[in-house]
Amino acid sequence: MQAKQVTASAEAPVSEACLRNQQPIADMLERELPPHSVVLEIGSGTGQHAAFISRRLPGIKWQPSELADRIAGINAWRERAQNSNFLPPLVLDVAQDLWPVKQVDAVFSANVVHFIGWPKVRAMMAGIGRVLKHTGLAFFYGPFNYGGQFTSDGNRLLDQWLRERDPDSGIKDFEQIVLAARKEKLRLLKDIAMPANNRLLVLQKYV
Repeated sequence: MQAKQVTASAEAPVSEACLRNQQPIADMLERELPPHSVVLEIGSGTGQHAAFISRRLPGIKWQPSELADRIAGINAWRERAQNSNFLPPLVLDVAQDLWPVKQVDAVFSANVVHFIGWPKVRAMMAGIGRVLKHTGLAFFYGPFNYGGQFTSDGNRLLDQWLRERDPDSGIKDFEQIVLAARKEKLRLLKDIAMPANNRLLVLQKYV
C-alpha cells in the first residue's frame, strides 16, 4: 500500500498520491484559511503540496519543512514553481524541542500522523502548540479510525503495511488525536470528509 513514487526529473520527486489529493486539499484550505496566512507545512515530503497550494492561494505564505534528506527535492519544486509565496524549506524533525520557526497563523500536515509513532505525534502537537498563534488553525489530513475501527478495507491494509515497516506507526484513533491536541490547547473545530476515506481535521488554538 505504499504510495508509488515516480520521478519527473532527477531533482523533482513526484508522489502519485499527492497528485490525487492536492486539488481537494487546496479546495478546503481555500475555504478555511484566513487571507494572508503564514502556513507552516510539517512533513512536506516531495514538495508538491507546497508548489500546488502556493500557486492556488497566492495570498498566503507557505513555509515547507522536512527532514534534511528531503530538502533537495522540495527546493527542486520551489525552483520549478517560481512562486514568491513558496518559502525556502526548513529542516524540521517534529521530535526536536526547538523548532526553526517563531509564530505562524496556521499549520498543515498531510499523511504524517499515521507514518509516525505516538511519541512523535505528541511531540508534534507540543511543537504546534508552541508556534501557533492564538486562534491559529491546525489542519491534519489523512486516514483516521473511529471508535477503534477502520473506516475501509483499504485503510486496514494501509495500517498493516505501515506496521510491517515500523511497528510504532499506524492509523491513529480520531478520539486519541483530539485528546492529544487538547493537552496542547488545540480544540477540534471541524472533521471534514475527504476523498479515498481520508479526513481533514481542523483545530484551533485557544488560551
